[in-house]
Amino acid sequence: MKAENNKAFKPQVEPTERGFSLIEVMISMAILVIGLLSLLGVFGIAMASTQGSQENNTAKQLANEAMEGILTARETANINWAAINNTGSGGIFIGGFLPINCAGVDGIIGTADDAACGPQTLELPGPNGVFAGNCPAAGPDTCLPLTNFTRQIQILPVVPNGGGPPIATLRQVIITIQYTTPQLKIPRQYIVSTFISPFR
Repeated sequence: MKAENNKAFKPQVEPTERGFSLIEVMISMAILVIGLLSLLGVFGIAMASTQGSQENNTAKQLANEAMEGILTARETANINWAAINNTGSGGIFIGGFLPINCAGVDGIIGTADDAACGPQTLELPGPNGVFAGNCPAAGPDTCLPLTNFTRQIQILPVVPNGGGPPIATLRQVIITIQYTTPQLKIPRQYIVSTFISPFR
């Protein structure tokens, strides 16, 4: 009986387990390295986008500022309908890309007297987080020159879809801000467009 019991409880020998071969390890390491490199590339793009966000926001504000100036001049009757045009069409707004200057004596951005006013600067709060209002003079605020930006104001006649003469009481205003981000050095544009009429 004892002999039969020993046979019944005899441990079975498992087959030898295989390990990873060198080729399998090399392939898995190559896949891991490719995955990590692509992940690092995504992080690089995200960092570049984040660092260029200040320029993007500045371009947006400069375009909106010019557009609001034109619409306000129309609303307050500061200028007449004929003057809301580029200089080549008998208006007061200079065409082409120009440096970012502050509004001149007339208070309207994009006209001939802006050059006399001088370059516009972006004022950021100083270390205490409070605006002191001292740009362009030196002081606690940070004054950034906008030399990296140019602005174009286009005022175009609106032609009906079927063709024919332009609509006399409607014009399209296109504000384009052109700039480069410091990291990528690639020219970028921010465009704002609207329609304007003489009716207030």
